[in-house]
Amino acid sequence: MSELKQVEIPAKFQGLVDAIEKLTIMELAELVKLLEDKFGVTAAAPVMMAAAGGAAVEEKSIFNIELTDIGGNKIAVIKVVREITGLGLKEAKDLVDAAPKVVKEGVPKAEADEMKKKLEEAGGKVTLK
Repeated sequence: MSELKQVEIPAKFQGLVDAIEKLTIMELAELVKLLEDKFGVTAAAPVMMAAAGGAAVEEKSIFNIELTDIGGNKIAVIKVVREITGLGLKEAKDLVDAAPKVVKEGVPKAEADEMKKKLEEAGGKVTLK
């Protein structure tokens, strides 16, 4: 888990930040997706641009894990999604039901390969993006 960073929040944004802090992980993910769609942006873009540093094309080292199909064993896939994400049963089930859906973002290559393997062993189909 990452630790919370202490940031001074301008008064004009305090109410918005307070509202966002009360959201569940799934609600926050839904909000981010909605904002990405509305404004035609990607939340991960600044991180990737900063990592690339304007250098020539490099081998990708950070991946998003997308569950593209749940296959025939939905329960096994839900169990793996819970293990990978730390979500509760309902949130993991909702995520699996919404496939194709990104399960986890910003994962190092080795860890992403391991998660992909676990999801595929459970019967799901996964794409690393």
